[in-house]
Amino acid sequence: MKRLLVVLMAGMLVACASAKESAEIEMTPEAQYLKGYHAFQEKDFDVAIEAFDAVEQNFPYSEWAERAQIMMAYAQYKQNKYPDALLTLDRFIQLHPGNKNTPYALYLKGLCYFEQMSDVTREQEMTANAEQSFHELIARYPASIYRNDAEAKLVSIQNHLAGKEMEIGRYYQKRADFTAAMNRFQQVLKNYPDSNQMPEAYYRLTACYKALGMNEQAEKIANTLARKYENSEWSQKALRLVKD
Repeated sequence: MKRLLVVLMAGMLVACASAKESAEIEMTPEAQYLKGYHAFQEKDFDVAIEAFDAVEQNFPYSEWAERAQIMMAYAQYKQNKYPDALLTLDRFIQLHPGNKNTPYALYLKGLCYFEQMSDVTREQEMTANAEQSFHELIARYPASIYRNDAEAKLVSIQNHLAGKEMEIGRYYQKRADFTAAMNRFQQVLKNYPDSNQMPEAYYRLTACYKALGMNEQAEKIANTLARKYENSEWSQKALRLVKD
């Protein structure tokens, strides 16, 4: 008797699921999309994602599928489901390279990585991926309305990556491994010339040269720092260091 009940219940569940799938397929792609859009507006992101996914699955070659795909990625992003959003965005970019929403897809991809950036004491894979995505957006779509914000975020990324180099450089400097420290500070000067870490990088490079007894090189770096960043606290510290 119990086995019969289990079988009947299973059959009912399958029937309900089939009925639901049939109902979704019978809806027009526009109606299915609007169902997801209204759910998104109500911040019911789970329902929205399900509806947008149904559009893509049931009407893959319709214009509504393209819209649904980008909206699904946005809903996943709003839920902080970054891996899911990135998979959806990569699929959209690959399938629709010339779509009008592709610049936005690249921008949103950059945001997904940008919002996962870790502090400078940790690995910077997400930071590097964000940088790559924003650079790709600017290179492929220089007139995009998302360019200005992408460029602003690239400045923040440059500061972040430079900060990582400085963190490592300070670590070596504290341990009197001046050659390794200088290498990191020089990487900042070379690779992140517009970052906010530049004055400190010059100062610490000056300090390393001074510690190694290379006074002429230390003075040269200090003077460069003073010339480029006259009002910086690091400039005054560097000049005092080489005079002592």
